[in-house]
Amino acid sequence: MARLLIIHHTPSPHCQAMFEAVVSGASDPEIEDVEVVRRAALAVTATDVLAADGYLLGSPANLGYMSGALKHAFDTFYYPCLDSTRGRPYGLYLHGNEGTEGAEKGVTSITTGLGWVKAAEYVVVSGKPSKGDLEGCWELGATVAAQLME
Repeated sequence: MARLLIIHHTPSPHCQAMFEAVVSGASDPEIEDVEVVRRAALAVTATDVLAADGYLLGSPANLGYMSGALKHAFDTFYYPCLDSTRGRPYGLYLHGNEGTEGAEKGVTSITTGLGWVKAAEYVVVSGKPSKGDLEGCWELGATVAAQLME
């Protein structure tokens, strides 16, 4: 069975709504043989990352950059996972009130260094997530999970 690891920092109701939509999409009953594992960014370990076949990353954009929690997660597992996770798919969802470009660029730079493959377009939301935004999050979760089906 494949494993999808969701690494998230969820400090607000808007991030929580996006996270729940991503989990719902990734856990859709039509997606078979994919275990969905959730880890808070401050709790994820290199072992968690090595055990996964794909990743979903979620973060607020704080002051124009990814959250410190997500950056800490990358700092924790980057080198232990560098050679072992190349080619694995990932997706990203971000919530910001303004200026998410730096967060997008930072995550893209790190995942490129890891050799991860962008599996779907990023979902980037400013302000309160609309129904369409949450549907985009659901689709992101489902898309990355479906790519892991055996």
